[in-house]
Amino acid sequence: MESVELDAGYDSGAQPQPEGHLVRADYTLEGGGNCIAAARRHAVAFLERMRTEYGLPISQRVRESTELVVSELVTNAHKYALGPVLMQLRVGADGVDVVVWDSDPAVPVVRAADPRRAGHHGLEIIKKVAEKLSVEREPVGKRITARLALADLPGAA
Repeated sequence: MESVELDAGYDSGAQPQPEGHLVRADYTLEGGGNCIAAARRHAVAFLERMRTEYGLPISQRVRESTELVVSELVTNAHKYALGPVLMQLRVGADGVDVVVWDSDPAVPVVRAADPRRAGHHGLEIIKKVAEKLSVEREPVGKRITARLALADLPGAA
């Protein structure tokens, strides 16, 4: 299920504020492991809509990084929490936010890099591609937000 809206106070003739969001879309992800692939499809479609309808410069790096972050966050939520997973995608003047809520109150921990460890590298990977990563406890569960830079930086991989 998706809902898309312009954030309150957005004036289509004005530039969005740096911390403001031009557009956001909310998704309820249910249905087992299929929710991970569905989340990635939603992210690709959302970014394509931002490119075609709003003229935002969505590079291949932004698309791929967003898909990766969505996949990692939704996989963790699906694996460790009961019930639905809520995902919100937001685009502002200089970034794409991927927000995932789940019902598990446990705050995930980024482990030290260890190439011998099998699995548990998701947050490690997200920290490498995201500008910012935050976790907020909610009355029920937690909300994780990863901010990805919209502009490609010179020399960025």
